[in-house]
Amino acid sequence: MIAHTLHVDLGERSYPIFIGRELLRDRDLLRRHVGGSQVVLVSNETVAPLYAERVLQALEGCSLVTEVVLPDGEQHKTLASMEHIFDRVLADGHNRTTTFIALGGGVVGDMTGFAAACYQRGVDFIQLPTTLLSQVDSSVGGKTGVNHALGKNMIGAFYQPQAVLIDIDTLQTLPARELAAGLAEVVKYGLICDAGFYQWLLGNMPRLLAREEAALAEAIERSCAAKAAVVAADEREGGLRAILNLGHTFGHAIETHQGYGNWLHGEAVAAGMVLAAKLSAMRGWISDASVAELVDLQLSMGLPVAAPAEMTLEEFRTLMGRDKKVLDGRLRLVLLREIGAATVVDDVTEGELAALLGST
Repeated sequence: MIAHTLHVDLGERSYPIFIGRELLRDRDLLRRHVGGSQVVLVSNETVAPLYAERVLQALEGCSLVTEVVLPDGEQHKTLASMEHIFDRVLADGHNRTTTFIALGGGVVGDMTGFAAACYQRGVDFIQLPTTLLSQVDSSVGGKTGVNHALGKNMIGAFYQPQAVLIDIDTLQTLPARELAAGLAEVVKYGLICDAGFYQWLLGNMPRLLAREEAALAEAIERSCAAKAAVVAADEREGGLRAILNLGHTFGHAIETHQGYGNWLHGEAVAAGMVLAAKLSAMRGWISDASVAELVDLQLSMGLPVAAPAEMTLEEFRTLMGRDKKVLDGRLRLVLLREIGAATVVDDVTEGELAALLGST
């Protein structure tokens, strides 16, 4: 049952986002976006036992279906996992008409999309995100890739899916920690571009944490609409799209420092958003009360509000210096001019960083 339909407007690369219940069982909806009769279903060891069978049933009638089940976890978002996908696809003889389908969270979606971008120089793919974080963030916008030991998401491509099917039923099996990590990205959209949505989140967070269907559907729809609008205006992050990285430069440094998978992506971003908010307050752009409100909200969600105590200023400098958003040697950070309005700056001083990171 489709509750909401959105559209990512990118000309010939445009695609729909469907949000609703029991979408993984919707044969007609899924097959509508499979261009040929060959399919590669990529999932992981956690998600496949829960949902792969219903997707495979929806794909009955395809001439060739290959199921690839990867290990679960950010630590497996590597070129080695990509090679495993290619080994299976090539061994089974898939051609350029095949469609890759990503069934899982952001790790599966990013790797499947990158594999689709590379296989025979590009084949179709579909996103079936099963975590809240992937539903509101990584499945929309076409960023695909893998991690490297020296930096997160440093190897990848912009490659848009044919469609995104968001089945909110999958959130009922999502661990509470992962639900909270996804909600961090939801909060981000309110902070960067929709103050009204942020106020709604402040009042409705208990409903979201309780997994109320109507509240989840609204939060996902408003988050995806925000991201779709930003991506449509700036597909390849030449300007505006960078605001989607609120908290991410700090967060990626934390993830890399702690070892991929030890902090969830949303947890690291949550800590990073607090750091960005504090830096914004240091510049006089938002109030200390707004920072405190964000901290209280994230604590109510069970999310971290500070970097790991053992991370040094020098470690932050080194790891943030490797971030994709560094341009011509200048560190770019997303800050808040006000709640609901973000800006990208490249003039953060060593003194500001020292004052900020020394206070965490």
